[in-house]
Amino acid sequence: MWQKQNPIKAILEDFNLVILDGALATELEKYGCNLNDPLWSARVLLENPELIYQVHLDYFRAGADCAITSSYQATIEGLTSRGLSEGEAVDLIKKTVFLARKARDDFWEQEEKLNRPKPFIAASVGPYGAYLADGSEYRGDYNVSDEVLTAFHRPRIEALIAAGADVLAFETIPSFQEARVLGGLLKEFPTTYAWLSFTIQNEEKISDGTALKECSSYFNKNEQIAAMGINCASPSFVTRAIKELTTQTDKPIIVYPNSGEIYESKSKAWLGSETCGGLVDGSREWFQAGARLIGGCCRTSPEQIKRLYEKWRQ
Repeated sequence: MWQKQNPIKAILEDFNLVILDGALATELEKYGCNLNDPLWSARVLLENPELIYQVHLDYFRAGADCAITSSYQATIEGLTSRGLSEGEAVDLIKKTVFLARKARDDFWEQEEKLNRPKPFIAASVGPYGAYLADGSEYRGDYNVSDEVLTAFHRPRIEALIAAGADVLAFETIPSFQEARVLGGLLKEFPTTYAWLSFTIQNEEKISDGTALKECSSYFNKNEQIAAMGINCASPSFVTRAIKELTTQTDKPIIVYPNSGEIYESKSKAWLGSETCGGLVDGSREWFQAGARLIGGCCRTSPEQIKRLYEKWRQ
């Protein structure tokens, strides 16, 4: 029996759906932040951390049951390359949890607490490719050993757990190899839960070509994986992907797609048209297919999370 409570299971015992938050970087840009930087939103940790707090607060007010921290691209390697010491980098990673928790606690003191659970903090553990900042988080073609990935991920995971995160969010994972490494690392922290969400190339395969069925089958017996699913995918892929996952697992399925636009890593721009209605409109179909945690990824907003909240809680 794990000592720490599984926050996802706790909410799903009383509510039929966990409502996640939406894009962090998109909102930071609306607040005037320039994220054209290898550190991406982690740059704001150094320059304007109060804006990260504000975005978390915006999502809680919109109805989110969870804040995903700003640690996606906050890594020891990335931060020390900017001149920080390793200790300073660890402290900054911990700060991502502190900012989210302060926003949650400040919100909860003011909230009337009508028909919603107390939100939890999910500490983002982005993929190795996010540190590379070359788009490989959407391909998974790192060509590195398990040992390299383990050494890369361990110190950030240690820092996020030490800071008091309620759950880890292994998110935007493109590689089955990297997912296995993360699952193995999780065993070093036996009181900790995590969700695992992949990027996908189509409705049946994650970005490196591994079948979603193989991924869900492999992790189904891992009791520390509290939910599995996909993120940063087009809404049009979600329903079929859920069905692929549920053939091999009875874990809660998590989906938080992007707006439907396509990210071009060379130009660092989003191309195509938005399908922002897809998040809210698709949520019923995704729920029927098996999703129990639903939110938004890149280019989604508090307005959409509010609509999701209104659809499911009011």
